[in-house]
Amino acid sequence: MQSRQGIILGFSAYVIWGLFPLYFKLLEDSGTVEIVLHRYLWALPMCALVLAVTGGLAQVRPVLRTPRRVGLLGAAALSLALTSGVYIYAVNSGHVVEASLGYFINPLVTVALGVAVLRERPRRAQWWAVGICALAVAVLTVAYGRLPWIALTLAGSFGVYGLLKNRVGGDVGALVGLTVETLVLAPVAVVGVAAYAATGHGTFTVDAPWQGLLLASGGLAIVAPLLPFAAAVRRVPLITIGLLQYITPVLQLLIGVALFHESMPASRWTGFGLVWAALAVLTADGLRARARSRAARQDRHTASEEERKRAQQGA
Repeated sequence: MQSRQGIILGFSAYVIWGLFPLYFKLLEDSGTVEIVLHRYLWALPMCALVLAVTGGLAQVRPVLRTPRRVGLLGAAALSLALTSGVYIYAVNSGHVVEASLGYFINPLVTVALGVAVLRERPRRAQWWAVGICALAVAVLTVAYGRLPWIALTLAGSFGVYGLLKNRVGGDVGALVGLTVETLVLAPVAVVGVAAYAATGHGTFTVDAPWQGLLLASGGLAIVAPLLPFAAAVRRVPLITIGLLQYITPVLQLLIGVALFHESMPASRWTGFGLVWAALAVLTADGLRARARSRAARQDRHTASEEERKRAQQGA
């Protein structure tokens, strides 16, 4: 039952993230920077409200008393803000398909960051996956006539965000971490929104009250998928979460091609196909590694039981 609930919750979170292009398209009258500023301005009270209702406000204080964690979460917030800005730009400049590519590539970038930063030893299949992905980027560079910089920036900045969150520690909950992140960027958001209003370049009051409500709902858009996601990761194995995450870029790709009518010539499909091949290799390797780890744990448990029985017999 727990696993079924977790899959439903995870599926819901990734569907919400996958539908974001439709939401950001509604905000195309506002500039990318203004949208990002409003997202962080309104995310803080939204996070605080949810924590107050769930009794989690007390969990924020210990994090704020640890300068290292505040620094890491502040850096993570900047990385996520960059991700948000590039993604919003991609949606409102007709590059949703390329944005989806970034989220397809992200797991492979995470492997590369693990090797480069954490000095992890990748398995052979992981090297193959990264190599195939590099080939895919080369093919797509030819197909686009340029480096797919939107996809690479999204994959890289979101990969760095995940790395920084990993260094914070698993005892900091997703919502608590996000609250600290928004708290760090809130002063910048307040000053930025005020500057837009003072110079007359803001769009908060345009087409009142709808544009203002859409901008303010950016805080809800940050928190809404995070809650079911946080609940899902407590109920299902991470390998399941890893598989579910592909729902988001698949939906983005479908929206870009079917609804926004973005061009997808055969050369780009070839590049995407290579990325999917790399992800298949990475996923299969992850499943094999999990099966080997489970078998090893079972063997250790069996050996321990046999040792215990021999000890009892000897006594």
